[in-house]
Amino acid sequence: MGDIHDDVSRIEALFRSVLSTADSVEALQGVRVRFLGKKGEVTSLLKQLGSLPDDERPEAGRVLNELRDSMERSLAEKTRQYAGAQVTAREREEWIDVTLPGRGRPWGAFHPVAQVTQEAIDIFVSMGFSVAYGPEVEDDFHNFEGLNIPPHHPARDMQDTFYLENGLLLRTHTSPVEVRSMRKWGAPLRIIVPGKVFRRDSDQTHTPMFHQLEGLLVDENISLAHLKGCLEAFVNRIFGRPLKARYRGSYFPFTEPSIEMDVECVACSGRDPGCRICKGTGWLEISGLGMTHPNVIRAGGIDPVRYNGFAWGMGLDRIAMLKYGLNDLRVFFEGDLAFLNSKGERR
Repeated sequence: MGDIHDDVSRIEALFRSVLSTADSVEALQGVRVRFLGKKGEVTSLLKQLGSLPDDERPEAGRVLNELRDSMERSLAEKTRQYAGAQVTAREREEWIDVTLPGRGRPWGAFHPVAQVTQEAIDIFVSMGFSVAYGPEVEDDFHNFEGLNIPPHHPARDMQDTFYLENGLLLRTHTSPVEVRSMRKWGAPLRIIVPGKVFRRDSDQTHTPMFHQLEGLLVDENISLAHLKGCLEAFVNRIFGRPLKARYRGSYFPFTEPSIEMDVECVACSGRDPGCRICKGTGWLEISGLGMTHPNVIRAGGIDPVRYNGFAWGMGLDRIAMLKYGLNDLRVFFEGDLAFLNSKGERR
């Protein structure tokens, strides 16, 4: 029993000495492991209790338990002191004057394509058009058959389509909304359809996903003159000045007759043979358009004998390219903040 008391006195003195030099919470954890851990000084003595005579074991156990409890209290007290000191020091280091004005951050900007899209919508809405939307995942009827493109029609080769399961596909144009809108609202009808479309194509002037603006007007006694006047008014407003226009014969299965619209080069007006925008031709293609085919009006549930109409489709990304003087469509989708900040309109 005398040996246990001697060991207890020795360990307690050593503990006080080591504890006095511990100067952090981490150091205190090391003291705890040294004396109270699985292989610690006090733990080793507790393991020796079984070798003591029966009459000495209770007293020795009491003394060792008191030593252990005393160490626990001393460690807990000093840990609280150091923890509080560390919190106070960190608060001093990280102190923030909440009365100072906020640092703030710069306002975001509309993406150039989103900006052009909204401008186009505003222009056509001012002409009396309503905005219509439709699903980006379409079925074959609305994307092809309802637009006078039946199965095996050669016009399907004009568009390289992303096909999905169960006969669905990613729409290749916004034209499916024409059929959906005619079936929903009937005639007369005047709508524009902005939205994303998808085709298997990627180069300087094409991307697999791009933005299109469809237009449809169905009423009685509509002519190409109405269509030309509508689009020329749009072009003059979107580019901020009057531009000459010309029309070329073309083919689209959903319009008859079909034409394409060119406008004078927005950069050189045809005066620069080396213009990188129009390649010296003086003209820029803007839109495909024409009088809505009677089969499309019929597919929309409207009588093509009483009603006729016109439709057009244009690439909003291309309009944005011309508006901002770019020659590579892909810059719109690369996420270059320097470019986007220079072209976007601040809000």
